Amino acid sequence: MPRQVDHDERRRQLTDALLRIASTRGLQAVSMREIAAEAGVSLRVVQYYFTNKQALLESGLTELGARMDRRVKQRAAATAGELTPRGVFAAVLGVILPSDEQSRLDSMAWTAYYTAALTDPALAAVGLTLPNALENFLTARLAAAQQAGDIAPDRDPRTEVAGLLALANGLTSSVLSRQRSHEAAIEIIDYHLDRLFGPASTLRPPPG
Repeated sequence: MPRQVDHDERRRQLTDALLRIASTRGLQAVSMREIAAEAGVSLRVVQYYFTNKQALLESGLTELGARMDRRVKQRAAATAGELTPRGVFAAVLGVILPSDEQSRLDSMAWTAYYTAALTDPALAAVGLTLPNALENFLTARLAAAQQAGDIAPDRDPRTEVAGLLALANGLTSSVLSRQRSHEAAIEIIDYHLDRLFGPASTLRPPPG
């Protein structure tokens, strides 16, 4: 009896291979043949699951978003009780910053996508889906916090969110380049959360 193939697992295997290439060699090194070699399968297998390179690249973006979502949920689960509005921002901004080898590689893959999207309108359109959704989500949360009296009434939620996300993305670059440590970047974000919500750091992960 031939071994039954887990198609979802095979797609994940190919997407993981794509992201390993993107994080170490950039998207310019990505091709169906390179992914087949990285995954240890035939070119025909890659072509069976992904009809073209664009579909492959989109699967990589989806997986990067899913990894970020899992990290946010893990960080949220590590806190005791329900997350405060500040805690939501802390969890999200905290996982944008690379903190270990896997998140560093994922940040490198994000950077590869960003660089490629600058000259690829089709990729840029797809690549904006997650950042826009994240900005909209955080803006809604901050607006609700403002209505609840957790932040000053003169703050503009969308502008505040855009600034915090830009800060986190810029700090990510400085951590990747080893200009500063992850801990130093956390302190900078904590400083800005203090200015927005008042002092009470929830960004640092709990001990242990």
